[in-house]
Amino acid sequence: MTQQNGSMQGKICLVTGATAGIGEVTARELARFGAHVIVVGRSREKAASTVNQIKQQTANANVEFMLADLSSQRAIHQLAEQFKQQYNRLDVLLNNAGALFMQRQETVDGLEMTFALNHLSYFLLTNLLLDTLKASAPARIINVASDAHQGSVIHFDDLQGRQKYRGFSAYSQSKLANILFTYELARRLAGTQVTANTLHPGFVASNFATNNGWFYDKIFRFVAKYIAISPEQGARTSVYLASSPEVANVSGKYFVKQKAATSSRASYDEAAAQRLWQVSEVLTGLASSGA
Repeated sequence: MTQQNGSMQGKICLVTGATAGIGEVTARELARFGAHVIVVGRSREKAASTVNQIKQQTANANVEFMLADLSSQRAIHQLAEQFKQQYNRLDVLLNNAGALFMQRQETVDGLEMTFALNHLSYFLLTNLLLDTLKASAPARIINVASDAHQGSVIHFDDLQGRQKYRGFSAYSQSKLANILFTYELARRLAGTQVTANTLHPGFVASNFATNNGWFYDKIFRFVAKYIAISPEQGARTSVYLASSPEVANVSGKYFVKQKAATSSRASYDEAAAQRLWQVSEVLTGLASSGA
């Protein structure tokens, strides 16, 4: 990946889901640009290995990791607290962690896994770090979504997929939620010099969706062999939004291939975005805590 963006020297960047795929590449490239990068992952072994590799590849010693299972709200709170204890500023929050679950699962909080990991983790971590981001302005929030949101709607009557669960539908809904959240967040952050943007990285050849057993693993690998792009290609828009001076004042947009694009009609429904925000506050406990 060629350096096409401005220097990130001295910038503090937190990247979730950064021990593999586009998250790892994004963390590496931001480190290459001089940023102080915090890699967030679940496995200490993988996180430590990723950090060591990035340090070797970029000659940037300011790379570290923090551990969190982002399907657990307690772990997200602990991550936010750990970060705030160590740092008083955050220039870039890049919410990248996510997964596809073909069979319905529940988190330790009793929530449907896809919605909890792919949307609520973005929502909760961002809100817990929002004061730090505002105090660091100009700052940026980037939410990795997907073109898979096309054709989806938010099933407010069955957000937990208890009545009917289909893996792809749940994933599509969660990616629409990412975009609705980003647009509503951008509206709420107007005038703060904190921007919020979202993106479609493309269909990337990675370990994504290989957590669903050998059958789906085989299907995804077969399809990826013919149409997937590399993690380096998939990470370009994330890196661009995190670092480029061109988008320093751009907020509330959906990007594809480093260009602002139009997302689905449903993603521009402000009433749905506000309702999703309110429901998310309840499901994460932020409504009762006043956070």
